[in-house]
Amino acid sequence: MFTMGQFYETIPESLVKWILAQKVFWVATAPLSPEGHVNISPKGGPYFGILDTKTFWYLDLSGSGNETISHLYEKNNGRITVMFNAFEGPPRIVRLFGHGTVLENGTDSFNTFVKKHEVRLLPGARSIILVHVHQVGSSCGFSVPYFEFKDWRTTLNEFFARKADRFDKGDSKESIEKYWALKNSESVDGLPGLDIARKTAKEDGIVPLTKMVGAGATHGGQRTRKQLSFGVLHLALVAVIASFATVFLQPCLASF
Repeated sequence: MFTMGQFYETIPESLVKWILAQKVFWVATAPLSPEGHVNISPKGGPYFGILDTKTFWYLDLSGSGNETISHLYEKNNGRITVMFNAFEGPPRIVRLFGHGTVLENGTDSFNTFVKKHEVRLLPGARSIILVHVHQVGSSCGFSVPYFEFKDWRTTLNEFFARKADRFDKGDSKESIEKYWALKNSESVDGLPGLDIARKTAKEDGIVPLTKMVGAGATHGGQRTRKQLSFGVLHLALVAVIASFATVFLQPCLASF
């Protein structure tokens, strides 16, 4: 029996139907570096499923961001949490904690999965994300408001359908691989993104977009060299001032 505020090692059978009926869920990942940025991505549409009590999957559609894939690819990382919550009916929040695997579009693993599970592909689908679940957590969701589902947004699917159509008609600039190379080669912290994106960027001389600016920007999960040197200079200055203070103030303090 499903109980609020509990943890499970597998996805309870009583939750499967409810999970599959949800219209939206959230995916959270993060780089290993404490300087990196935690990412939360909303996912909408009936493009996900449960293979068994330990495995969840969803179709990853193209977009300007690439955080989830980068974090899953990062060595010794792969952590991922998927969260569902009820917007109608009894209140409920469910989290799937696990590690993720990326099946990139065009690879044998992607094609095999699509064929075996009869996945309906959409224009711009760039990967399938598998979540190997090791914990399932439930909580009440008493403060989550009610919302009524109106309809699916079709903007993203239509955008990539038009892009694919222009490419099929001979416009090589509309290649989805070029789009990935520009926007999905790196995360906001500079971590490697899609393999096909990085390969295309190298072959076609495409420079990936810089996604963060200013003092909060990081690269490769670390702050930029300019920011690091700025911090080191400050520390050195503090050390010098402290030394002078010790030398000049010590006689004064001794006189008291």
